[in-house]
Amino acid sequence: MPPQEHNYWLTTAEFPKTEPRPLPARVDVAVIGAGFTGLSAARTLAKRGAKVAVFESETIGWGASSRNGGMVLTGMKLGVNKLISMYGRDLTRRMYAASLATIDCVEQIIRDEAIDCDFSRCGHLEVACKQKHFDDYARQAEVIAREFNHKLRVVQKPELHAEIGSTIYHGGMVDEISAGVNAARYVAGLARAAMKAGAEIFEHTRVEELRRESQQGESGWKISTSSGALWARDVFVATSGYTSRATPALQKKIIPIGSFIITTEVLPEALAHELSPRNRMIYDSKNYLYYYRLTPDRRMLFGGRAAFFPENDQTIRHSAEILRRGMIDVYPQLREAKVEYVWGGTLDFAFDIMPHAGQIDGMYYALGYAGHGVAMATYQGQNIAELIAAEKTAGDKPENPFVGIPFPGAPLGLYNGRPWFLPFAGVWYKFLDWVS
Repeated sequence: MPPQEHNYWLTTAEFPKTEPRPLPARVDVAVIGAGFTGLSAARTLAKRGAKVAVFESETIGWGASSRNGGMVLTGMKLGVNKLISMYGRDLTRRMYAASLATIDCVEQIIRDEAIDCDFSRCGHLEVACKQKHFDDYARQAEVIAREFNHKLRVVQKPELHAEIGSTIYHGGMVDEISAGVNAARYVAGLARAAMKAGAEIFEHTRVEELRRESQQGESGWKISTSSGALWARDVFVATSGYTSRATPALQKKIIPIGSFIITTEVLPEALAHELSPRNRMIYDSKNYLYYYRLTPDRRMLFGGRAAFFPENDQTIRHSAEILRRGMIDVYPQLREAKVEYVWGGTLDFAFDIMPHAGQIDGMYYALGYAGHGVAMATYQGQNIAELIAAEKTAGDKPENPFVGIPFPGAPLGLYNGRPWFLPFAGVWYKFLDWVS
């Protein structure tokens, strides 16, 4: 039997109900997108007394927030030496410290809101596909220990069996701070927390146009949606890989890239332990990478950039077989395991592969997580919400090293939000994985 084209996480979660109702005439903050970023922001703003409306064109957590691997990771997509060359040591130190704080942020919210989502500080393991990748691990670990006072453990190939039941890698690097979570249960819990704090969530309500408009002597926004119009003092855009023509300035800066996942049947306990003895969140060192983990009920969840284009029926079906072959290359023990689920989602990559937050055209935003979004999106949602609150009360602004960094668009402006170049990018990254 072919696998179900369905998100496994959704079979484990119950989402809060939102009743259809008229839009309010006026709110303090309109949040676009009911994923990790938007819901984290809505919760924070509502707890501070703001009237908040969250607009979601589909349903709560419909996008990447429920479709990801549930990996709550430290660090960023780019390596630390690259970051230092781009931003200097001081700003990179603050960025790295923020990446560690994102894990604490997720854990604190889960604890405070009693969200049942299988959160576990299990650590992550990065595995080296080539010897020169492994050689770089020692250099990275030394820089991170010296510059950022954070310890990573480099694992030589002979000791790697204690971390992973695969023999194809040249070694690994462990960060004990990272965690795992059930993505759908977590985003559902964030929604409940935001609603409990007083935020209103409007599902199946697409934001179609944003226009500057003053009301009662106060500057703000007229927001036209598929369910009607309203006025908001501030707008926070939290749409990530699903950023649309409603916010063209952001759409032109974000590349939507597909990521796909398969999930096996429940595995015998002994086999699951053999595959991942310490239940790590695992990803490899390629550009065209694989990432994988055990789910709490002992399925192997295996994902990757099997196709660069965003999800559709064709890319999902094509990806299922590519990922199954990749899984068996890593774990020959799973050759006979049944793949029960396959699904896809869309990630948000900026052209510099960095997270970005702040204001553009008068709107607040946070996006560009590049596959490290569970923790960073939660953190940025909370942080930008605190910034909005501080600017309205003349309070102290929160520290955020990703606000104000250069946010490049496409060279020569050759991009309007439609990623025509993704097939070429896919070929290029495969070439890089072959030669580097």
